[in-house]
Amino acid sequence: MTITPEIPGRTVERAPAGPAQDGIRPPRPRARPRLRALDGLRLVAALMVAAYHYGGRGGEITKAWGVSAASLFPSAHTWFAYGCLGVQIFFVISGFVICMSGWGRSLASFFASRAARLLPAYWVSVLLVTLVFALPAVVYEAVSPSDVLVNLTLLQQPLGVDRVLGVCWTLWAEIRFYALFAVCVVLPGAGRRRIVLFCAVWTLASALGKASGEPLLDVVLMPEYAPFFIGGIGLYLVHRNRRDATAWGIVGVSWLLGQHYAVADLWHPAGPHDFSYRSSLVIIAIVTAGFCAVAAIAVGALARFDHPWLTVAGALTYPFYLVHEHLGWVVVGTLHRRFGIPAWETAALTVVLMLVLAWLMHRYVERLLTPRLRRALSGGTVARSA
Repeated sequence: MTITPEIPGRTVERAPAGPAQDGIRPPRPRARPRLRALDGLRLVAALMVAAYHYGGRGGEITKAWGVSAASLFPSAHTWFAYGCLGVQIFFVISGFVICMSGWGRSLASFFASRAARLLPAYWVSVLLVTLVFALPAVVYEAVSPSDVLVNLTLLQQPLGVDRVLGVCWTLWAEIRFYALFAVCVVLPGAGRRRIVLFCAVWTLASALGKASGEPLLDVVLMPEYAPFFIGGIGLYLVHRNRRDATAWGIVGVSWLLGQHYAVADLWHPAGPHDFSYRSSLVIIAIVTAGFCAVAAIAVGALARFDHPWLTVAGALTYPFYLVHEHLGWVVVGTLHRRFGIPAWETAALTVVLMLVLAWLMHRYVERLLTPRLRRALSGGTVARSA
């Protein structure tokens, strides 16, 4: 009997294929419970990023607030500055989920599931932000029509085109991860040995690529983000077999390398020209907490967090992540500067409004377009995705 993943946090046990005997049909696949704690962790990571954008840039004067966040959040802005590490936690979760969803899937099905998952909400977010920024009352400058069209391809980063969504740089990292996983694992057929080899080769190759100083290798291998994706893959192997020492080794090496890159990219001391202050020890602690949280989910330690609302939280995460920054700035400027609402209340109301918008996008965009796009890309066959 094999375990075949269907959607995030849910796997399906399938009996070996074969004709029915004695006129008795084989039993239907049995779905294992969804990992709802993983959905909740997704939203926590997204809220961390939102806290960074709204209040973590302490010494930087923003158009939205009109002053620096340090003056509005005298104590909290120092902690909000660590919110950007939510991205690294996202990458660990992504490694876990993509390994789960790619296991036992054909390349065409994998491509269809990824494209259908990313594109509908992304396209709507790009168009919505462009339209809002084009309004005369909005002080932010919209990108050119040509650049908007390029943004719809998700290839604006390598082409050097102005971005409509500031957060889309993380999607470019995700796409490169999907491509590597598809070519090296999904295409030849996912299996434990192949996935372990993929993790080992990518870890070594990314270190060698970093040492070589070759820009192309840096783009393809993503040494600063690879440990987080690889760590998530290792944690999915742990989820399948918590006694898998090799999988735990993959996770351990990925954590060691991940904290290094996080500190190297994000640490700096306090100073008049810095927009945030971060301690290297706190960075390490947050990276460690992210790995530990996904590990706890992988081994079932958080199975009691099985509330249905966590599934809703997970569904809101992606559209919220897409719209919260730029549209959030518009809301912040309107509430705080135009109507004089205090900073804390403004930040809280902005998060709530962005979550409401995320729910509307999930309800009327993702739920309608995602299955249709997946069906079209997979040639009319229906396949569930992560």
